[in-house]
Amino acid sequence: MKRWIKLTLAGVFGATLLGGGLLACSHRHHHAMTDAERLEWQQKMISRAASKLDLDAAQKTRLEALAQAVAAQRTPLMGASDPRAELLAVMSGAKLDRARAQAWIDARATALRDAAPQVLAASADFYDSLRPEQQAQLRELLQRGRRHGWRA
Repeated sequence: MKRWIKLTLAGVFGATLLGGGLLACSHRHHHAMTDAERLEWQQKMISRAASKLDLDAAQKTRLEALAQAVAAQRTPLMGASDPRAELLAVMSGAKLDRARAQAWIDARATALRDAAPQVLAASADFYDSLRPEQQAQLRELLQRGRRHGWRA
């Protein structure tokens, strides 16, 4: 087969793979979760964790406080704008807008740094309230990963 045909076929195949991957990623999150959906999901995850770890009422309260601390940092961390729209704005010109990208990253880093003490305190309160066997079980679940450890 001629070299130009091989290169053309390879280019078309590569472009198809790239386009398909981008299309799949863009449709994965077809809508942003509403606050009600987010709260419902959070309660479902707390219930699953509570049942897996056999949490008592005080431990479950600490887990809920941890979930609230993480949820409270979500908006400042994500920012007011849609991250995808922000990425597209950074890439809208002939060259990547480095200053705008750096400002976006700096804002997210500041938000993370500001929220870290509250999240760390809530994490420590929850983890320290667990019995040693619950701590070991939590570590095991985290090592196994989301797919195998948290499904009911």
